[in-house]
Amino acid sequence: MRNRISKIAILATFLAFWGYSCSTVPLTGRKQLNMLPESEMISMSFTQYDQFLQDNKISTDRENVQLVKRVGGRISAAVEEYFTQNGMQDRISSFEWEFNLVENDTPNAWCMPGGKVVIYSGILPVTKDETGLAVVMGHEIAHAVARHGNERMSQQMVAQMGGTALSIAIDEKPEQTKNIFMTAYGVAAQVGAILPYSRTHESEADQLGLIFMALAGYDVNEAVDFWQRMSAQGGQKPPEFLSTHPSDETRIRKLKEFLPEAKKYYKKN
Repeated sequence: MRNRISKIAILATFLAFWGYSCSTVPLTGRKQLNMLPESEMISMSFTQYDQFLQDNKISTDRENVQLVKRVGGRISAAVEEYFTQNGMQDRISSFEWEFNLVENDTPNAWCMPGGKVVIYSGILPVTKDETGLAVVMGHEIAHAVARHGNERMSQQMVAQMGGTALSIAIDEKPEQTKNIFMTAYGVAAQVGAILPYSRTHESEADQLGLIFMALAGYDVNEAVDFWQRMSAQGGQKPPEFLSTHPSDETRIRKLKEFLPEAKKYYKKN
């Protein structure tokens, strides 16, 4: 009898927790389970982002730095305007957008919770121009808006720490927690160390990224060309950017299929 009561209590707790941590991704409507408080994720993001910038060389290439900030500013402003007009502003109300270009030959980019974006100089030859960069920016911002990193980190916290609360993990195991966070958001330096996004996350970021591009007035048709160029960069061993962003015929096909829907958002800019 006692065991039965314990099981019922555990189930009730789980269901209550599920209801508390279950949310819906904007625009796609997918239900997701984020176990970690977004406020703590954003606080940790700001700290780690500042540390990353201290440990890495920020580009002094004025033209490309301005390009990164211009594209980031256009997309973030368009996203904020659309979310506010459609009653979804709470999703990004704590964001403090920041866009930086760092000197690194790796073709990579990422966006932390709260809108903290880094573009590696190594990806610029592949983006080629402003619209190509908008493809990357839209995709990475989509990951942050959709809170994909929270989902991945939640899974790793359960696997490595048994579901320890984030605040406790930060106090008791700061280095391990930091490593989980950095790999969850693609900030790890070693190739292969980044936790791969799931196919669901990638497809969702592709779709949201196209919408965000359209809202900002960029030509979404260029997304197909960019991913084809990224795929061609791989050779026998794919670059780090592709280790978490699989580029294949399925991705290109899905992008082409979603283009008509994304183009509808030009009118809503």
